[in-house]
Amino acid sequence: MSPEELTRLGMNALRNGEPAQARALLQRAAEANPDAVMAWVNLAQACRTCGDLSSESVAVDRALAVDPLHLIALIMRVRILEREGRTSEALQMHTAVTKVAPPLEHLSADLRAAVLESQVVVDDNNRRLSAFLDERLSATDLTDQPRFREAVDILLGRQRRYAPEPTNFFYPRLTLAYFFERDLFPFLDAVETATDAIRAEFQQVFEDDRGFSPYLQFDERAPANQFRELNNSTRWNAFHLLQHGERIEANATRCPLTMDLLAAAPQPRLPGRGPNAMFSLLAPRTHIPAHNGVHNTRLVVHAPLIVPEGCRFRVGSDVRTWKPGEAWVFDDTVEHEAHNDSDELRVILMFDIWRPDLNEEERGLLTRLAGALDDFSGSVGTSAL
Repeated sequence: MSPEELTRLGMNALRNGEPAQARALLQRAAEANPDAVMAWVNLAQACRTCGDLSSESVAVDRALAVDPLHLIALIMRVRILEREGRTSEALQMHTAVTKVAPPLEHLSADLRAAVLESQVVVDDNNRRLSAFLDERLSATDLTDQPRFREAVDILLGRQRRYAPEPTNFFYPRLTLAYFFERDLFPFLDAVETATDAIRAEFQQVFEDDRGFSPYLQFDERAPANQFRELNNSTRWNAFHLLQHGERIEANATRCPLTMDLLAAAPQPRLPGRGPNAMFSLLAPRTHIPAHNGVHNTRLVVHAPLIVPEGCRFRVGSDVRTWKPGEAWVFDDTVEHEAHNDSDELRVILMFDIWRPDLNEEERGLLTRLAGALDDFSGSVGTSAL
């Protein structure tokens, strides 16, 4: 008989209260098709019904050898460990169940109940561990150790783990940071010193009311996802000086000082993609939803110009408030979002720069790669990078 026929007969025998016959048939089915994870899961179920814990465990091990992330097999492993009194190992399996499980609405009632049970066990352990660690570490001064605090919060599930997740292009082995140390960017000294002059250039073009456009301009037929409310909206407005590697002449000539300062920055040369520089305007009571940038070969600079009370910016788990005259540099491929909860306009000068850990040869290769991708696709700036 084929493995399929053996499985059908074995499962029928199991349902009909004939576990010994079911086990024999399902054993043959699994041996005939050893790479089928459900064959071993079915056999484990029959062994459990027969009361043979040892054989059930072997069958579950075989299932997990085929697919280490198989949800049903992981749940069965949890049950075995609990029956054996191996609570510490069972906790690890409960954690694995919560990590691999799809959204609950996609599960059957039985699987949903099992996943929820695992989540309860994990949450209870984290609460007890949290209380224990808070007491044990209470004598330690952690004021100046934010990374350690964050690591503990991630360990306990109190905080998400954030990492660079560019939507288009990922360059490996680069420095991981949300905000970068200011000392890495000495060219920002001149930008910060010139804050009043840059603001004056902005205020002049703002009064002229020419050259501004919505920052987001998706095709209405394209899915805008979390940005739908801001798409083609002046609530997030921009005055572009450099856009996708092109100088916007009508705007740039009106801001000569700002353009001179930008020229001193290590601007990424990526045809159709960068450099970019703009005055970014966020209207009162406006939220830019959490999102990730397109590629991690650049960093983004914010040089605040007008910041009313009630504005904040989050990158990963780090939340900061803009202060005019104090620029910062961040990785926009880490999830980030912006809030203006005030009744006034917020304005920053925003521009991109090369990452400092890319050497000159790598930068040149990336410029060539961008051009090559465009030549292949026949369209500038629409490829993966």
